[in-house]
Amino acid sequence: MTLATEVKKLTDSKPFYAVAGAGDYAVEKLRELPDHLQKLQSRRAELTRELPEKARAYAGRAEDIAKELPEKARSYAGKAEDIAKELPEKARGYADQLVKVYEEFAVRGRKVVSRTSGEAALELEEVSVNAEPPAAAKKTRTTKSKD
Repeated sequence: MTLATEVKKLTDSKPFYAVAGAGDYAVEKLRELPDHLQKLQSRRAELTRELPEKARAYAGRAEDIAKELPEKARSYAGKAEDIAKELPEKARGYADQLVKVYEEFAVRGRKVVSRTSGEAALELEEVSVNAEPPAAAKKTRTTKSKD
């Protein structure tokens, strides 16, 4: 098979578009990062001021929590069987969500690739027009001047 055939087969596949969509999503989230970082830095300043007061409050509660732990552990041990019974249903729900996200990334990727391919085609056309060989340009001028 030729390289062009292999590339065509790859670019017609849903996994290709899903990866392109996931990449586009990642870029979108990375662009939001500076704003999130700024918010976190301002929140850190607030927490630093509140920390001593909160530490004193939690120190007083630590003893109460330690007393409750054995009872809570017994309670959770009884719930383990119920949780185990729910696990297959929850796993199916997570799998369904994963399929939905995969489909969304594939749609997003198809749009990104389509948009990028269109832009690349326009750029290629512009470059080819501007890079016309001198001999072809001469022929065009002499043909025009004879008319």
